[in-house]
Order: sequence, then C-alpha cells, then structure tokens
Amino acid sequence: MSEAVSSPETDGHDDSLLRVEHLSKFFTQGGGLLGSLVDQDVVKAVDDVSFDIRRGETLGLVGESGCGKSTLARTVLRLLEPTQGSVYFKGSDLAAMSGEELRTMREDMQMIFQDPQSSLDPRMKVGPIVEEPMKAHGLYTGEREERARMLLEKVGLDPQHYNRYPHQFSGGQRQRVNLARALSVNPDFIVCDEPTSALDASIQAQVLNTMRDLQEEFGLTYLFISHDLSVIRHISDRVAVMYLGQLVELAETAELFENPEHPYTEALLQSIPVPDPRAGGQRGVLEGDVPSPIDPPSGCRFRTRCPKLIAPDAYDLTQSEWEAVRAFTRAVQRRTFEAERDEKIRQEFFPDGLPSGEPGDIVQEAIEAILSDDWEEAESHVRESFAERSVCAKEIPEYEVTPEYGTGRHYAACHLHADSLDETGE
Repeated sequence: MSEAVSSPETDGHDDSLLRVEHLSKFFTQGGGLLGSLVDQDVVKAVDDVSFDIRRGETLGLVGESGCGKSTLARTVLRLLEPTQGSVYFKGSDLAAMSGEELRTMREDMQMIFQDPQSSLDPRMKVGPIVEEPMKAHGLYTGEREERARMLLEKVGLDPQHYNRYPHQFSGGQRQRVNLARALSVNPDFIVCDEPTSALDASIQAQVLNTMRDLQEEFGLTYLFISHDLSVIRHISDRVAVMYLGQLVELAETAELFENPEHPYTEALLQSIPVPDPRAGGQRGVLEGDVPSPIDPPSGCRFRTRCPKLIAPDAYDLTQSEWEAVRAFTRAVQRRTFEAERDEKIRQEFFPDGLPSGEPGDIVQEAIEAILSDDWEEAESHVRESFAERSVCAKEIPEYEVTPEYGTGRHYAACHLHADSLDETGE
C-alpha cells in the first residue's frame, strides 16, 4: 500500500550528517539577474530536492547526463549559490552562511572530481598538492609533509612519490592523489562526482575498494555521483535517482535494484549491459528526448517519455486502446511519421480500429488536421485531450511505498502508487 507524502523529505534520523530541504538551483540564459527574465529564460537545473545522508553511509546519486547531479552536488557544497532551500550540515544551514563561517565549515566537506588529470595542477608535485588544503585552513603546521606522506600510503601509493608530478602517474594513481588531498583536512563528508568514470574497469574496482576501506577507517560519509548503476550498486547504502532536476526515487540499494517503483528507474536498470550474448529479454529504451529544463513538463516530469502514462479518467479506454492513443499522441507531438492516407495512419497506430466515443473522434480530427498539413492543430487536439488530461500532467507525484527488501523508507514520485489506483487494482 502506498502513502502520499508532501515531498521526498528526509528520514528524520538523529544521525543525519547532511540534510537537504527543498533545494533549487536555477540559471538564467545570457547571464541576466534571476527574476528579471520571464520563466522561459530560467533553466531549472535542480528543482525542489530533499534528502538526507546519515553519518558513515554512502548515498548514491544516479541519472542520465544532464539531469542535474553535478549541479546538485556543487550547490550542496555551496560552490554554487542555491536559488532556494536549505542545506543543513551538522545542524547548521550552509545556505545561510557566508564569509569566514562558511570557510570554516568547509574544512569538514571535500570533493573528488571526475577527471583526475584536470583536477591536479600539473606544475605542482603531488606532495604539495596534498598539503594545499591544510595550508588553506591553517592546519597541521610543522607536520604537513609527514601527514601528506602518510595519506599517500593510506590511498595505496608509495610515500616516496611525494616529489613526483601528476603526469608521472596513471589515471588510477592520480585519482588516489585526489583521494589523499580530500582526506588531508580530516573531513567528515566527501562528495564524489563520478570519480571512477574516467578509469578502466579493473582500476575502477581498485579505487572503489580503497574508498570503502578509507570510509571505514576515517568514518567518512559519501555522496557518490555516477551514471554507472553497477558502480552505484557496489558502493552505495542507499540510492537516489534523479531526472530533469528532481528526485524520482529514493530507497535502500537492495530495495531499489530488486524492487524499482518508478518507470524511469526500471528503464535505467533494464539498460544495464548483460555480459552474455545469449541472454534474452528486452533492453530498456526510452521514447523521445529529455525535455528542456527551461520549460519542464507539468506534474510528473517523466510523463512525456513514460511507458506507463496513466489514461485520463474522463475516457473509458481499455489498456490496448490507451496504449495505441498514447503512441499516436507522442508520434504526432514529435512528428515521427509521414502524413499520407487516412487508412495508412489508422493501420499504423490503430490496426484494431479507432477507440469508440469521444477519444475516437479526437483521433479522427487529429488525422484530418495532419492530412491537411496542419500539424500544430493536430498536436493541439491530442495534447489538450490526452497528454494534459492525465493525472500525471496535473499533479506532482510524491508517495511512500512499502519496501519489499529491508525496512528503510522507499520514496517514489509516480502516480501509479496513488491510493486510489491501488484500491481499484489498476
């Protein structure tokens, strides 16, 4: 049974190290002041995101490229100024801090970047690179070299490499240097922004195992960002799935991978390559492109690509009829077919005949508009009558669902989990 919630709020655990509440980050095209332009000029990179991370855990953040993962991470660390919302770290709101107060708090927060080459100064030796954060925060005076050598050894490098330059290391070794640098100020929280995506698979595993060992030894808390679900499954305690600037699902790792409750998560999991050419089953392929964050869809942001879009209550359509209407609607909106004869369009989308009643009349009107080369009129018919009349377009979905694996909360932003749907069995 599902339960409606006001937002993907935090778990409310006393051991939460980081708590993000209704965080948003908007950008304006052309560099104008936010609020001085109309809504269409505002890029909603992160929009009303809430979650928490408990002490000592790893929260994996996954989603397609461009969904806002890295922007969210940088906004959490205040590398980018939040547009709205709060970020509570150890009980203090980072979003309200500035100056020396924020600088002092950053001692406990570090970041590991995606490209180990570009994130290291090629003119500096790795020893001074590791010492740089200590100098910036005035820490470990008189013992920085000793600490840097110790950390190089902790991350799996030879302390004698203290005087080498970054170009003398492999990609995996350079990322270990980044790890040592992040650990130099003894932080509690590290944001890992796709730290292994530029590495070979075998090196990835070594770096990930090193990160887990360091987490246990130093009591670290990670926000681990990746588009690689296999990596996320290996290292994460819980997983948050992001789509077009919003969280669509949040659950413990086993629960999310074995019991995904959002169609977008299901599609991501189905797209994981299977290393067996004889393996059957259909790979998950999503329809269409990701909408623009300048003008995201109303209601559920995934609805324009969702294979499980809910039919409007106003129409009495069978499942097969609705699937045909939905396919026709999206084809019209994307103009993915040729405007030829009435019969050919019907045969392509409605081989069993048009739906009866009002839905069939709407489809016929759209077909006639297409044959008159008036695609805008046809799109208006199907969009206003079908796409925008679904509950998916009218309401923002936010639900708790009962987990099947573990006891942690499972948040899913999908109207398929509304109580009314559960009760009717649809």
